[in-house]
Amino acid sequence: MVRAKFVCRLVEKTYPEANYNTVVLDPVTTGSKENEAFYEATPGGGIELQIVKNETAQLFEVGKEYYVDFTPVE
Repeated sequence: MVRAKFVCRLVEKTYPEANYNTVVLDPVTTGSKENEAFYEATPGGGIELQIVKNETAQLFEVGKEYYVDFTPVE
């Protein structure tokens, strides 16, 4: 498993007629010793999600940090 830490940059209703929400996350850069350690390992990149369920999109908050775990499918 690989763990990364991202901060939410954007949550918006992208296509209201199709009920799509867009969530954009960027790697953390500063703010704590932990964030600086993550930045050294992952200084660039991004995650963009299109989410249909409003309830799910509302779980993301702009400015809030999230761990993201990458686990291989076996």
